[in-house]
Parts: sequence; C-alpha cells; structure tokens
Amino acid sequence: MSELLSVSGRLKSRDLKRLIRLSRSGTVGPTTLYYAGLTAPIISASVALLAQDTARSLGWDAYSQMMTSASLAVFAGITWYVIFMRWSYRHRPGRGTESSHETSVEASPEGLVVRRGAVETRIAWDGVRKVSSNNGHLAVFVEGADMLIIPDDWFGRDSARCAAFKDYVTAKVSR
Repeated sequence: MSELLSVSGRLKSRDLKRLIRLSRSGTVGPTTLYYAGLTAPIISASVALLAQDTARSLGWDAYSQMMTSASLAVFAGITWYVIFMRWSYRHRPGRGTESSHETSVEASPEGLVVRRGAVETRIAWDGVRKVSSNNGHLAVFVEGADMLIIPDDWFGRDSARCAAFKDYVTAKVSR
C-alpha cells in the first residue's frame, strides 16, 4: 500500500502557472495595478500642493515653488507606481527548485512527506488547511507554508493509483 501512496515528478511550466494562479490571494492583481495608475496622479497632485504650500510659507519665489513642487510630485508618482509594479511581479514561475528538481510526495497516516532535492518537508494532517482536486491536479493548501500541487501526469496512465492517492489525502484532510 505504501507504493500506492507515493508519487514523484517534475513540475512543468504549465503546472507552475497553475500553482501561481491557485496560490494568489487576490491582493495584488490587475485591479490593484489599475488602482496604482489611478492613485499615482492623485498622490503626485497632493505632494505638489504640499510642497508648494511649504515653499510659499518659507517665502520662496514663484519659480522655485513651481519647480520644487513639480519635481517632488514627479518623484512621488513614479515611486508609488513602481512599488505597485514590483508587487505585481512577486510570483514568477520557477522560483527556487520547483522545476529543476524532482519532487516526491508520500502520504502516510501521520501526514505528507515532500522531498525536493536535498530538502525534506513533513506536514502533519492537522497542518493541511484544505485540499482541492480539479483540472488535472491535486492542490494541498498548507497552514503557514507554500501550497503543494501534484499534477495527475505524475501518476502516468495509472488512473486508479491517482484516484486512490487523491481519495486518501482528501479523506485525511476532511476528517
């Protein structure tokens, strides 16, 4: 039975994209990027007004007020936009060794054992938040850690073994 409950393979590019899509929480996505472009001009205008009022209270001439407020506004808007753009690139396919090393997953009565290269991770069943099985993969959401995706391709043409593995993991988590 232990042979039935273990599987190994390498994540392909499409599996990594699927993993990223599943792991995104939705806090930074297209909508956030839209708002970055929307709020950057507002922040720029606010900084420009603050800088101009400060320069005016210091008694600067009109030209110095305009140049200082315009420069600070430009830098504030660009900085705000760059921060949001950086957030949008936080999940890139192929982080670490996900695609370069073979991953081995073993399900036992105690939990899951995941091996990738020289790293072994043990996950107790009560540490698994939820399991999702659809679109040709099993997704395991782990409390306080990255999620795990097990593509059906790793089982080859053995659909019975794939179903047994998925059923066992799902039954252990749903208790």
